[in-house]
Amino acid sequence: MKVFGKIRGKAIRGGSYSANHPAKEERERWATRTLVLGLGILGLVGCHSSGSRAGASAMTQEKTFHLRGKIVAEDSVAGSVTVNAGAIPGFMEAMTMPYKLVQPNIMSELHVGDLITADVIVDYDAAGPMSPKLDHLVVVGQARPDTKPTVDYHVPRVGDKVPNFALLNQSDKTIHLDQFSGKVVLLTFIYTRCPIADYCPRMSANFAEIDKALAGNKSIYGKTHLVSVSFDPKYDTPQVLRSYGGAHTGKFTEEDFKHWDFAAPPLAELPKMEEWFDVGVTGESSDPSTIQHSLSTVLIGKDGKVLAWYPTNDWKVPDVLKQVEAAAG
Repeated sequence: MKVFGKIRGKAIRGGSYSANHPAKEERERWATRTLVLGLGILGLVGCHSSGSRAGASAMTQEKTFHLRGKIVAEDSVAGSVTVNAGAIPGFMEAMTMPYKLVQPNIMSELHVGDLITADVIVDYDAAGPMSPKLDHLVVVGQARPDTKPTVDYHVPRVGDKVPNFALLNQSDKTIHLDQFSGKVVLLTFIYTRCPIADYCPRMSANFAEIDKALAGNKSIYGKTHLVSVSFDPKYDTPQVLRSYGGAHTGKFTEEDFKHWDFAAPPLAELPKMEEWFDVGVTGESSDPSTIQHSLSTVLIGKDGKVLAWYPTNDWKVPDVLKQVEAAAG
């Protein structure tokens, strides 16, 4: 796995996801622009003639969506890649189209056939969406064997037995994943200083919703457990994790953490855990602005085996909650 794209120092605006697709006329407008792109005109701004933009507001709004797909063409001169992507919730149906790279200097690390995930950053004006760009790319499957990294990332699959990783939790106590045998565990990865609203903060907010919902169902509450794993153990000490966790449960210093652990593996064990759960992380803890990472959330059954894996941030709380309840029931 390769991770690209410097994290910006503030939360991405408009980064929320919706299960609904754009209005029909908006999709048609986008499809028309995409057709023009396919004919060789790079950059969607060129699809607006001066007449079509008459009266359009000069104000634009930036929105962020999540893409998963395969690179089918590259253009190093234009600094763009053409991606065959699946449907992007809230934006458009499955489609093959070119995207500009926010950081074109990573072109040399990308190859036709690579499977990627990325943020799609789109500007909206009065006429609709324009100028899609890709940032925070993660190569989750490399097409060229000679470019494969020495680290072999494992992709969690249904039925995989989760290793008995050890972590230091918010109470300064060592916990092991095997100690939750007999319970359904929902586990995700975060770091407390993450500035991107759609990444760690969103995962923690989602977990808080699930924690609250499960607390209202006494018949299965004791059969479930949540674990938020930090990949920044240098900064995310037990004290930091305790404060962060209490803020997200809403109980602050009154939180007992009996149902939701916030923990980090020892530095020596961190790479093994990242590799097994397919979490790509680069950067230094001493400079959090350099930290770049992918996402990974895993539902683990009572037998310690993977029930489901969510490699992006577009999973919905109601859907995952149903899966947790069904597995625990």
